Amino acid sequence: MTPRSFRTLLAILGTVAVTAYAAVFVLQIAVWNPLAAAPGLTLDEIREAAAARGETVFTPVPWVFAAVGVGLALFVLVPALIVRQAWTRAVAASYLAIIVGGAPAYFMASFGPGMSLADTFMISGGDHAPGGTVLMAASAVAAMALVVWGVAHATSARATASASPA
Repeated sequence: MTPRSFRTLLAILGTVAVTAYAAVFVLQIAVWNPLAAAPGLTLDEIREAAAARGETVFTPVPWVFAAVGVGLALFVLVPALIVRQAWTRAVAASYLAIIVGGAPAYFMASFGPGMSLADTFMISGGDHAPGGTVLMAASAVAAMALVVWGVAHATSARATASASPA
């Protein structure tokens, strides 16, 4: 496999991974968590109960954050496919960084809806469905991969430079 075809494959898989993360992100905040927080109620019943208490559970905020993540992935994908001299390492690091950034984005996007659920149903504002844990785990793995890969790259570059004659 040539470096360019590997970079293309990496860019496509990275975009798919970020898009899957965004889908779980939105589903967790807008569907799974509300249904788990209020078992036996439909999303419409949850919306009505929240509205009766002056709360808003369903907002466009998760969709906006997810769209930003997918937009960033596309921002990496297009040059990776078009630019002949694009660095494969930069492409990989970019996708890992986007997934790492999903964790704080999830916290910010889910805080309001979680608190609305808490105030409406007198429960905790935390996650009630496992999707949030999956997102946090994916972000943590991406962060660890980015750090380990960065250290390995820096160490190998330093070892190569010190082995070269002056």
